[in-house]
Amino acid sequence: MTGNGLALFTIGHSTHPWERFAALLAGAGISAVADLRSAPWSRHTPRFNREALEQKLPELGIAYVHLGRELGGRPQDPSLYVKGRADYEKVAKTALFQRGLERVMKGGARYRLALMCAEQHPLDCHRCLLVGRALHDRGVTVNHILADGALTTQPAMEDALLELAGRSEEDMWLSRAQRVALAYRERNLKGVSVDAGTDDPSANG
Repeated sequence: MTGNGLALFTIGHSTHPWERFAALLAGAGISAVADLRSAPWSRHTPRFNREALEQKLPELGIAYVHLGRELGGRPQDPSLYVKGRADYEKVAKTALFQRGLERVMKGGARYRLALMCAEQHPLDCHRCLLVGRALHDRGVTVNHILADGALTTQPAMEDALLELAGRSEEDMWLSRAQRVALAYRERNLKGVSVDAGTDDPSANG
């Protein structure tokens, strides 16, 4: 895949103290945060509620925007769900999601932009399994900021995904791209039959 020269970052706020989260952003030189959470608040970590971030991030010189409607992991359309889980392959094809990608790509051309969600590890989060994958497919370099401040890339996450799925070995019938696609789908819909019907979004993580 040919890169387009654009680089974006992702980060999970997890249960980090505010000071640690701010340090992670500073360590990566982040100047803007796009919040990808469908529901941008938490009883357990109120410091990362949308209203708090709208106040605290600009104090650090970091711009903030919420894009949960466009790029959230819990879309409102029930047809995008399989047994309570959002089907990321379906989500990625929607016009709303595509518009969200265009927004972050334009933002990434102006800012050193981090896409934020809640989960600590990228492979547990749609920021990697859905958004990062789609951006990588468009030639964007996607760097994931880990809890210790280290950076890892989308291709490295795909290697880890293949390991977790037991698909890291060469296969005479499947190309690497096909194995990666299967590993993404299995991670997205783990425990759910891909032939199952759609369901409401109430139970999706």
